[in-house]
Amino acid sequence: MANKKSETGTKEMTVAERLRALYELQQVATAIDKITILRGELPLEVQDLEDEIEGLQTRISKYEDDISELEKNISGKKLNIQTAEGLIKKYEEQQKNVRNNREYESLSKEIEFQSLEIELCDKRINEYNAQIKEKTGVIEESKALLNERSGDLENKKKELQGIVSETQKEEEQLEKKAEDIKSVLEERLQVAYKKIRANARNGLAVVTVERDACGGCYNKIPPQRQLDIASRKKIIVCEYCGRILVDDKILED
Repeated sequence: MANKKSETGTKEMTVAERLRALYELQQVATAIDKITILRGELPLEVQDLEDEIEGLQTRISKYEDDISELEKNISGKKLNIQTAEGLIKKYEEQQKNVRNNREYESLSKEIEFQSLEIELCDKRINEYNAQIKEKTGVIEESKALLNERSGDLENKKKELQGIVSETQKEEEQLEKKAEDIKSVLEERLQVAYKKIRANARNGLAVVTVERDACGGCYNKIPPQRQLDIASRKKIIVCEYCGRILVDDKILED
């Protein structure tokens, strides 16, 4: 029976050809999955380390900014102390030339106020220094952890790069083969395949009939349905798991 032609003039695929292409696509995807499994958790570990390092760098930067602000505050308080000390000297000199007790008491109050201002500034300076000491400790701990994590990241990246370099050529070839297969498959079949594969626990969207059962969920398939699958006249899915079913000789013809 001659194949039909599409409106663009290209030959339409038979159902058997579609099934064969889908099964080949599944085999390629499975091979890529094996490469991904070989890499294991390394890509995630690398990403986690990169995120942790970024977080540590952000923390260090923030605490350094905090310390810089505290040091500015200390400088400001020291200037306030100098100003207060200058005023105290000024008021003490003025007390030597007062004309009455009222003026003397007024200057004494000013001296007392400036003395309290100095005490308050000293208290704030001590608080700021305590905060600087605490934040400096956090920075030192964070920097030590940052150095440790940076070393871990470098080792993990080398390990991952070693695996990638070993499998990169094979993976590129598989990706190319997958794209070639997709180029001849209708969009609707690609969408259906992708959806089934995403929902399948083991990533198998297209499976063969094995020992009278679905190769994906292992539920028994009635004899008549097996004959329909082997005839390759329509796309049949497993009534239990929804995977596309093909006969075990799909690639032999």
